[in-house]
Amino acid sequence: MSSTPSPVLVVVGAGPRATGLLERIAANVPELWDDARELRIHLVDPHPPGPGRVWRHEQSALLRMNSMAEDVTMFTDESSTIEGPVQPGPSLAEWAAQFSGRSPRHTPYAEPTDPEVLAELRTLDGSDFPTHRAQSAYLKWVFRRALAQLPPSVTVEWHRTTATAVTGPPDGQQQVHLADRATPLTADLVVLAQGHLGSAPAAEYRDHAAFARRHGRFHLPPEFTADADLSALRPGEHVIVRGFGLAFIDLMALLTEGRGGTFRTEADGTLTYLASGREPVLHVGSRRGVPYHSKTRYRLQGPRPPLPRHLGPEAVDALLAEGRPLDLRRDVWPLMAKEIGFGHYHELFHAHPERTALPWPDFVAAYDRLGWYDAEMAALVATAVPDPVDRLDFEVLDRPLDGLAFPTPEAFQEHLRDHIARDVARREDPAFSADLGAFLALLSVYGQLPRLVAAGRLTARSVAEQLDGWWHSFFSFLASGPPGFRLRQLLALSRAGIVRFLGAGIRVDTDESTGTFTATSPTVPEHTLHATALVEAYLPGPPLAHTEDPLLRGLHRQGALAEEVIADPTHTHRSGLLAVSPTDGHVID
Repeated sequence: MSSTPSPVLVVVGAGPRATGLLERIAANVPELWDDARELRIHLVDPHPPGPGRVWRHEQSALLRMNSMAEDVTMFTDESSTIEGPVQPGPSLAEWAAQFSGRSPRHTPYAEPTDPEVLAELRTLDGSDFPTHRAQSAYLKWVFRRALAQLPPSVTVEWHRTTATAVTGPPDGQQQVHLADRATPLTADLVVLAQGHLGSAPAAEYRDHAAFARRHGRFHLPPEFTADADLSALRPGEHVIVRGFGLAFIDLMALLTEGRGGTFRTEADGTLTYLASGREPVLHVGSRRGVPYHSKTRYRLQGPRPPLPRHLGPEAVDALLAEGRPLDLRRDVWPLMAKEIGFGHYHELFHAHPERTALPWPDFVAAYDRLGWYDAEMAALVATAVPDPVDRLDFEVLDRPLDGLAFPTPEAFQEHLRDHIARDVARREDPAFSADLGAFLALLSVYGQLPRLVAAGRLTARSVAEQLDGWWHSFFSFLASGPPGFRLRQLLALSRAGIVRFLGAGIRVDTDESTGTFTATSPTVPEHTLHATALVEAYLPGPPLAHTEDPLLRGLHRQGALAEEVIADPTHTHRSGLLAVSPTDGHVID
């Protein structure tokens, strides 16, 4: 046997990131590792390996993914651009098919022990949106498969605890300190794989919390919905909910069905909510004042658009070659918009040519030549696409309530219910598959932006306000919405008076004289809502200086790692993210 000490890898976090790392180690061991040499791997996480915190089984069965089962995988395939061997594996949908006999594979996987999860998997279709618990079972299986593929010389040990500190010289072995043992783990390499972490509330939220304590009210700062304690919200209590994204959708489910309410399907397919009497009344608003767009339930009707076309590597090279600071909205967005528009119109012309007035070759030749904001481009689209409903209008998509004001809250409820119903119908109607073409181009655009960021050519203010601010919000609004059935439930809850819509640009204040939180919106300018509870329905931000993770907090205070800072002569942007080397992912002190 070799006298060389066995190397030790400590991975802090045992969720999907750590599981993916184990899968890659297992795939690469035959090429990189001597079978006679040992490798010891320690996983440190208080939550179960595979699912981790976010996808752990011990959460409400009501919580759903916002991705279809066929789109969820932990494995590489022929499209992967990686070093090392590609080793395909089943998607969540393919894995679930084992339990119903629908899969062509002959070797069944071990069944989940939870009968409710097993029943779900047996009927799960590729276009279904699985529960968190189904995803938990899949990730648990992927983890166990990765372990089984490791050779005997590679051992993995899970420590069900929290890593509290890492000490040691920059170029030597590290000591990983654990919450439940006096002796630290000695590591040759430490991998931080904690994922999205909680953070201490910002000053604004602390002020609201103090107000709530003074007046005996309820306040919930940004938090993972599955972890939030909502028991103090009383039946019939009026609650201001700030945030209309996925965190709100989960909150809505937990406070309605989670409190005993049910939905009944009527003859016309609409839903009626049957209240249990234990629900609070949720008054929801946000910057846009509308929920995220529903996920599509159809596939492309035409050929897949050849992407990238207008914002690919060559276009990025050209932007970087200009040798000047770049502004996202001025310099990059016109190319981003043109790329998304190409995906949209490629599908429209190929799948629904009866709704176009030009041959595709003629249209695309002109489209390629023109800029997104050219007057000729608007004229081209108006000529080639007669019906405005088939045209792509980013301004209307981004701010659908801009310029609208309603005389009464009831008038606005009717308007927004109609808006939501039309959105759900469109996203489930293959006649509008051009929206899916735009979605695919949106993903392509997202994949090109990291090169611009890494090059350091975007101005600090542009990164702060346009990339981290507007763009990520816009992307989530269009691409990361809930499944359609959730929005149909929202409509039923609105008709039942359990959910009320506040409008766009809501402002939340406090009223000391009444001890209530107040909400106003220019969408219903004459209305002020008073409520006894306030919920911030979005994930906590990533500020490193306020992280709840003891290991990162300690290293940051010691100066052993740093927050990402983007600065230029006119602005300094602190992203809150951990600064790492763009080439190898090592943390930077």
